[in-house]
Amino acid sequence: MTWRRVLAAGALLLAGTFALGGDKAELGPYAQWKYGPPKSDTYFPIAVWLQDPSLAGSYQQAGINLYLGLWDGPTDDQLAQLAQYGMPVICEQNDVGLAHLNDPTIVGWQIQPDEPDNAQPSGDGYGPPVLPSVIVAEYEQLRAADPTRPVLMNLGQGVAWSYYGRGTRDGQDEDYPLYCQGCDIATYDIYPVANGDAATEGQLYLVGEGVRRLVMFSGGTKPVWNCIECTNINGTGKATPQEIRAEVWMALVSGSKGLIYFVHQFEPTEDDHALLDDPVNLPAVTAINQQITQLAPVLNSPTVLNTLTVKSSNASVPVWTMVKQCRATTYVFAVVTQPGVTDVTFTLAGLRHLAQIEVLGENRVVSAAAGKFQDHFNEWDVHLYQIK
Repeated sequence: MTWRRVLAAGALLLAGTFALGGDKAELGPYAQWKYGPPKSDTYFPIAVWLQDPSLAGSYQQAGINLYLGLWDGPTDDQLAQLAQYGMPVICEQNDVGLAHLNDPTIVGWQIQPDEPDNAQPSGDGYGPPVLPSVIVAEYEQLRAADPTRPVLMNLGQGVAWSYYGRGTRDGQDEDYPLYCQGCDIATYDIYPVANGDAATEGQLYLVGEGVRRLVMFSGGTKPVWNCIECTNINGTGKATPQEIRAEVWMALVSGSKGLIYFVHQFEPTEDDHALLDDPVNLPAVTAINQQITQLAPVLNSPTVLNTLTVKSSNASVPVWTMVKQCRATTYVFAVVTQPGVTDVTFTLAGLRHLAQIEVLGENRVVSAAAGKFQDHFNEWDVHLYQIK
C-alpha cells in the first residue's frame, strides 16, 4: 500500500470516528494501559520537555501536568522528586525504569533518539535518518519489556513540510506511516518563530498542518501530540503570547490530543527553564493551560463533522475551526492561520435564531440569526464559542 493510500484510509477512518458527536465525552485514549496517563476524560496532557524534577511544583502552577524526558534518567532520585509533586513522567526505559514497573509515576516510555526522521550526527557531519524498521524494532522491545504503558515517539519538522534536514530522505513522506508503526503516541516539533529558518519563519500554520499530516500518517489510530515554542530558543526571537495561543489552537483544531512545551533557551545565554523566567510568556502560557484543562472533557469528546461552514471576508486570512458537542452543549473553536484581520461568518446546522453565543474567556456574547453568526478576528486571534 502506498503512503497516499495510507493517508486516504486514515481520512476515511477519521471521518467515521469524528462524525459521532453526542452529549457524552469519550473515555480518554489511554484506557488500555494499566500504568498509562490518566484515563479520565477530564485529563488533557500538557507536558514540558526535559526539565529538572525539582521544578515540578513551578510547572504545576503553570498548568503543566506531565514531564517528558529526564536528563540522564530516570534515576531513583528523579522519580522520587516527581512522586513528591504527583507529577507523572514519560521517560526512557533504562534499568531504573524497569525496576519501577509498579510505580505509577512513570506513565509511558520514550523512543530514542529524539527526531529519528532527521539526518543523524555521524563523525564530523550527518548521516541518514534512523530507518523506520529500527524504530519499530525498538518499539517492540519496549512493549515486550512492559506492555502496561504506551510508547511515545517524537518526530522532527519534516512531518509538516519538506524539511531539508532529513538528508538522504528529504521529501520522502512515505517514511512517516512506517515510523508511526513504532509507537503508541506520535508527536512532532516545529518552531516557526524561534527557529530562525527563513523557509518557515512566521509560518505558524505549519504547527497545525503537521498535526493534520501526522494524524493521517498514523491512520487516525493513535493519539497525536505536538510541541509548542514559548521561548527565545536560538536568540533569533520568540513567539508572543498571542502567537503561542494561536499555535496551540491551530494544533488542537487539527486533532492534537496533547501539548509539549519546549521551554529551553540556548542563545544568547543558556537557560534550560527560560519559560519560568519570562514575566510575559509565563502568565500567558499559564492562562492557556488553565483554559485547556477546563475544556478537557470537550477536547476529549468526538469532533463533529459536516455541520459548519466558514466564510472569511479576507481570503488571505483563512480560519480553521473545530466543532464539539459535549454534555448538551455545542462548541465552535476558531483560529486564524495567517497574519491579518478578517470578519468571519459561521453557518452552523441546527443553530437557533437569536441564540446567544458566549465567547469563552472574553466576557462577551454574539447573537445568531438565520442559523449564522459573525465575529471579527484580529491578527492571530482565537475565539472559542459555547452554544448551550
